[in-house]
Amino acid sequence: MAREFTVVIERDSEGYLVGSVPALAGCHTQAKSVDELVDRLKEAIQLCLEVQGEASAEPLELVGIYRVAV
Repeated sequence: MAREFTVVIERDSEGYLVGSVPALAGCHTQAKSVDELVDRLKEAIQLCLEVQGEASAEPLELVGIYRVAV
């Protein structure tokens, strides 16, 4: 059974796309294109689940994305 995870994607100062998975602590990767990033994210999620255990993936509901200036 496939599981779904919310992914946050940002662009860094060098132009790389950086994807992180809030439900899995430390689960993130980067790539130059969205297609490559999605492939890498799938691999990273699988590895995180193997290392942390399936039960560690706390289901989170996406409420929204906000930008806060400090």
